[in-house]
Amino acid sequence: MELITVRIEKPEPINFILGQTHFIKSVEDIHEAMVTGVPGIKFGIAFCEASGACLVRWSGTDEAMIQLARKNALAIGAGHSFIIFLGEGFYPINVLNTIKTVPEVCRIFCATANPTQVVIAQTESGRGILGVVDGSSPAGVEDADDIAWRKGFLRKIGYKS
Repeated sequence: MELITVRIEKPEPINFILGQTHFIKSVEDIHEAMVTGVPGIKFGIAFCEASGACLVRWSGTDEAMIQLARKNALAIGAGHSFIIFLGEGFYPINVLNTIKTVPEVCRIFCATANPTQVVIAQTESGRGILGVVDGSSPAGVEDADDIAWRKGFLRKIGYKS
């Protein structure tokens, strides 16, 4: 077994969701969940088929996000993994629970806009995702000023009142 990392390639502000599912119809079911959950959402999804033709299956509503999804799914190459890229101004918090309720979805590895590396095990059978490195390590522990900033920021962007 060999351990490798794959860096997610994307523009800085773009959020993505990386997960695992178990069936080819996941592409269509996740697509339907996305557009039903957030009408007008811009996204691209790609899924690494783990049997049969073993193709990267894809869908979406935004060509640039579809291209990112296909490129990154192919680079990850782990069977039954999927990756969704959200157009600018769309966020995982708005679709994550909906995606989790899709019957084929087994797990979510991350939902982030941070620089991310995917840790993969390569065996004679193929590839599997072991986990992710999402962003940077902590630089310290927040103090009173940091707490005030966090609370102010969440209210400024409308997630708290």
